[in-house]
Amino acid sequence: MKKNTGEGIRQMIEYPKSGILSKDISSEDKIDSTLFCMAKGTKMSEHTSTKEGIFYVLDGKGTFNLSGARHDMVPGAIIHMDKNAVHSLKADENTSFVLFLFD
Repeated sequence: MKKNTGEGIRQMIEYPKSGILSKDISSEDKIDSTLFCMAKGTKMSEHTSTKEGIFYVLDGKGTFNLSGARHDMVPGAIIHMDKNAVHSLKADENTSFVLFLFD
């Protein structure tokens, strides 16, 4: 199991030329955490997750659509997602966030 916190996570940020790069941060019994780095202009189409989640935005600017509501993705933003909630994302700039998923 690999653990990173604080500046260690920021040092893991690596933007691809296009698309999304994800890196596992840690996996505990009931919590998984993953760093996502989205290149400017990247979109993630509507989908759901079978787990509850918390998104913590580290860097960039984008839009998070969650169950029909728009949320700004800006540094420091925290977005709670219920399991099975329909959501999509768009990165207006290179954008990174950590996703914590709970069983």
